Amino acid sequence: MTNTERVLGSKVDLAVSSGARARTVLVTSGTGKTGRRVVERLGSGDVPVRVGSRAGEVRFDWADDSTWGAALRGADAAYVAYYPDLAAPGAQDAMRLFGRTAVDTGVRRVVLLSGRGEPEAVLAESALGEAYPDLTVIRSAFFAQNFSEGAMTEGVLAGVVAFPGGGTAEPWIDADDVADVVVAALTEDGHEGQTYELTGPRLLTFAEAAAEISRMTGRAVRYTAVSGTEYAESLNRFGLPVPEAEWLAGLFTTLLDGHNASTTDGVKRVLGREPRDFAAFARHAAAAGAWEG
Repeated sequence: MTNTERVLGSKVDLAVSSGARARTVLVTSGTGKTGRRVVERLGSGDVPVRVGSRAGEVRFDWADDSTWGAALRGADAAYVAYYPDLAAPGAQDAMRLFGRTAVDTGVRRVVLLSGRGEPEAVLAESALGEAYPDLTVIRSAFFAQNFSEGAMTEGVLAGVVAFPGGGTAEPWIDADDVADVVVAALTEDGHEGQTYELTGPRLLTFAEAAAEISRMTGRAVRYTAVSGTEYAESLNRFGLPVPEAEWLAGLFTTLLDGHNASTTDGVKRVLGREPRDFAAFARHAAAAGAWEG
């Protein structure tokens, strides 16, 4: 399952210094894939946490920088999960402004979610690093949960997952592992200034991932490779504006050209254990009813 016990088992120590008050953490995109998992773990450890979202009690909108200051004020740490992606146009400017705002409001520790193998995301990391030289960066592979909570869920339910991944293998990472690493970086000393690349323990092509899901669910699921252009057209048919659809399809095509087809020891370095395998993710998701419908 998850490694919450290791991260929280000895009681999360969020004192700013010995005898100081507990550190309050702002979780941006706090209802997203990793954000809500981070919130759950911090809350389980009795950590004061603010769930930043566009419509929540703590309003935080990446598209409206006027919401950032109030959400950050009084927080000592922040988990930064930028929407739509750290490689997106405008992300560098947003990170630079967010960093200045966070410093002005007294935030001391920042953990940033980034994408593995994204040159534009590295530039955005550096922009935030101007304000936080001790920034902790989490560069993640594709989430396994994209099949159960994301864009490919409908494809699994329909029996056909269409994506511009070709035959490229990807080291799928479980979002629970990402959240465990983020919580460790937020709550433990020794992660300041570190960059961790997180992957699962093995490589699987999209076809192999679909086969694993089929095996765990008894549902026939196959993968169909499509071009970036075809994928952009399908996104547009589902309502995404053409520029955004083309950008997103281009990003996926670039990320799945084979340069990320390797595994790392990032999870083990932080948590002292191996990451969860894709088969274990699929088994758990199936048991939880992720693909019932």
